[in-house]
Amino acid sequence: MFILEARHQRRWKSANPFQNLLKEINVNGETFHYFDIASFPEYRELPYSVRVLLESAVRNCDNFQVLEKDVRGILSWKQAKGTPGSETELEIPFKPARVILQDFTGVPAVVDFAAMRDAVLKLGGDPDRINPICPSDLVIDHSVQVDFARSEDALAKNQDLEFERNKERFTFLKWGAKAFNNMLIIPPGSGIVHQVNLEYLARVVFQDASRSKDGTVKMLYPDSVVGTDSHTTMINGLGVVGWGVGGIEAEAVMLGQAISMLLPEVIGYRLVGKLNSLVTSTDLVLTITKHLRQIGVVGKFVEFFGPGVSELSIADRATISNMCPEYGATVGYFPVDQNALDYLRQTNRAEDKVCVIEAYLRATEQLRNFSDAEQDPVFTQIVELDLATVVTSVSGPKRPHDRVSVSEMQQDFRQCLTNKVGFKGFAVPENELVAEGSFSWTDGKTYSLRHGSVVIAAITSCTNTSNPSVMLGAGLLAKKAVEAGLKVAPYIKTSLSPGSGVVTYYLKESGVIPALEELGFNVVGYGCMTCIGNSGPLDDNVANTIEKNNLVCCGVLSGNRNFEGRIHPNTRANYLASPLLVIAYALAGTVDIDFEKQPIGTKPDGTAVFLRDIWPTRQEIQAVEKKHVIPAMFRDVYEKVELGSPAWQGLAAPTGKLYPWDTTSTYIKHPPFFEGMTRDLPTLSNIVNARALLNLGDSVTTDHISPAGSIARNSPAARYLSDRGLTPREFNSYGSRRGNDAIMARGTFANIRLVNKLVARAGPRTLHIPSGEEMDVFDCAERYATEGTPLIALVGKDYGSGSSRDWAAKGPYLLGIKAVIAESYERIHRSNLVGMGIVPLQYLDGQNADSLGLTGREQFNIAIPANCKPHERITVSTDGGKEFQVIVRFDTEVDLEYFRNGGILNYMIRKMID
Repeated sequence: MFILEARHQRRWKSANPFQNLLKEINVNGETFHYFDIASFPEYRELPYSVRVLLESAVRNCDNFQVLEKDVRGILSWKQAKGTPGSETELEIPFKPARVILQDFTGVPAVVDFAAMRDAVLKLGGDPDRINPICPSDLVIDHSVQVDFARSEDALAKNQDLEFERNKERFTFLKWGAKAFNNMLIIPPGSGIVHQVNLEYLARVVFQDASRSKDGTVKMLYPDSVVGTDSHTTMINGLGVVGWGVGGIEAEAVMLGQAISMLLPEVIGYRLVGKLNSLVTSTDLVLTITKHLRQIGVVGKFVEFFGPGVSELSIADRATISNMCPEYGATVGYFPVDQNALDYLRQTNRAEDKVCVIEAYLRATEQLRNFSDAEQDPVFTQIVELDLATVVTSVSGPKRPHDRVSVSEMQQDFRQCLTNKVGFKGFAVPENELVAEGSFSWTDGKTYSLRHGSVVIAAITSCTNTSNPSVMLGAGLLAKKAVEAGLKVAPYIKTSLSPGSGVVTYYLKESGVIPALEELGFNVVGYGCMTCIGNSGPLDDNVANTIEKNNLVCCGVLSGNRNFEGRIHPNTRANYLASPLLVIAYALAGTVDIDFEKQPIGTKPDGTAVFLRDIWPTRQEIQAVEKKHVIPAMFRDVYEKVELGSPAWQGLAAPTGKLYPWDTTSTYIKHPPFFEGMTRDLPTLSNIVNARALLNLGDSVTTDHISPAGSIARNSPAARYLSDRGLTPREFNSYGSRRGNDAIMARGTFANIRLVNKLVARAGPRTLHIPSGEEMDVFDCAERYATEGTPLIALVGKDYGSGSSRDWAAKGPYLLGIKAVIAESYERIHRSNLVGMGIVPLQYLDGQNADSLGLTGREQFNIAIPANCKPHERITVSTDGGKEFQVIVRFDTEVDLEYFRNGGILNYMIRKMID
């Protein structure tokens, strides 16, 4: 893990028209300043999440980036968004307090900053002006792959391989920390970005001397954050407003730009009652995810309230907030309450700082008592969940919001086998339902695989590994299973990747590590790992048996994403589950089981053991947690977090303000985004005689567009690497090579499960329309480029859902895609397309490619007016005589400004040289 932290540099602006709201507060003899936003008459009706937006606008109001009318607009939230279905659209600026990046998106950000310096110098400007202004933390947590599992030395071996594979990237980042002002690096090995954020980085309230007039009196203001991973929302569970943005947008915030957003609707999600003693927070979040998907909260804030919230720990709340992208909201916010303050103390935050945080939140009426209904603000809409109705659940086999009760799991899986191909179907022919394959293992035994056999079982991902209740619960379940003589089949790839060193600490102290290891759940690394697609290879015997018999085998993981093709090419079905259920299904060896009626295994004497016999209660888990999760653990882990391993300390990095690009590097390459750039704005041109590179359906995710997993040996990216002398063992993953545009362009739309209507079979293939030749997507785009043909993409609903990835926009840009026509967009991805100068177009309601009779084989003409307005309707015509209207999804004037500049980074460069 790396963390790069750039300290705050913004200076006090005396032009602020709300300076009359500046107040003093004294805490333990120290004086602080803050803006008294609670003095506005409209304040108490505002949702707590909107109060954070208001404070940011008031504090940053300079009548340049943030206008006085913007503040008045936020104060009018009740009139604009206080009722469902309001058509009032109000654009507001938001300046987050900080930015957080993980390594896969952080490396491209530093690459872009380095290339921007080169561009500024070439255009006659000062390259040293390109520096982060907003505090920016970069955490490397995606680079570890599960190459070694089920052994005592798995952790050391995986970490050694991580350093060997990524040494060039690490060296580059170490250069960046020196070259860019005010950057702090915390080296690899500390955990997942969102857990490090929760346990260590989050301030809750900033105490910032740089915002005062003379640099002595500290300014207090709410912590807020945007991050380059969509699960940045996990920090909402601690009362910090934050969400995921594209890497492109994050870079602009780092350079001091405000985010332009629409004032959101806020859905109040009322929690009542208590969870059943056998239910986990994972079951709760899967229930909420399905519920909110059914309601429809895309582009909205969700704010939790009600007496049931007090029953949830901060870790439980963070689990719910973490899966905010899966239920589609911008944030899933829990305001700060006494539990949150207690969590700060538990995680070893300084007592004097916690006292200041509490005093500020009380003074500005941002400290919540969930049992006091009089504090409830106005919401756009209120929905309710009784916690007592939550049951043990999983989600899958292909989407995180397809929740299934464990009691119905066997029936649901069997139905999925025969359903037609789709999110809940595999279309297995009836005569193949009993397919089976056998193989020999190193223990001399023969094992069999069938549909539903579990071959990957991973306790992984920020969603759950930050939560002591489910991690300790898994440990207690493992302990009881071992005591009953149960075992996990040796061919199942089991792994445990804690979210931070603290997790390993309390698992050891509570005495459950030996049982976990006995079942094969050894600690294999600190990072996202299996959840991001870094599951590593399956044994050849297992993989060959699956492929030979065309089996629907399964991965079970405590993650947040299970989109098709993400976890492993050989696991066609993947289920999200609590860490306890990950172990349970590993013990069973199959998801085709009814735990109520069928035993999970047998004792050595032949006695049947049912899951209920080894399942710990919530009370058992809480007793162990109270005893073993203590502040000293957080102190011991994080006080040494900046030192790094001997390998890191000995890593030599270049010096100087400009990066010495190595043209032979396959990891770090100077990007072509600024080639040919001029000081003056480019002339906008129409899209004429364009071809559709792809014709895609609904729910095309960023995993389909920009894979983060392994590089297939027969792919264009593999050929590129092979041509440069690399062997397949050295390919590494797409995510680790995000600093090389040539590889990422070749990896765009390289998902093996991509369904392109222009070709007959799923895969990363398309049709070159003029010749009728089928080829790899990249090769086709390259051929069109040599012919001078602009490209577009036709897609369905929810285009770009999934993790926020800048390369899901950069890649299509490099392929020559000028516009995308979709039924609807995921919020971050639409913003990223604009950030790269790609035009996001949307069909009118009720229309799509099929209803309009579009096949994708036409030539398209798109004329975008020079004075285009947000959400303007324009006409698209084809060579066959068809004409249809689309909505230009430039949502704000800022979007249009970025587009006119050719993208957000080009806009920033021109601004720097003015």
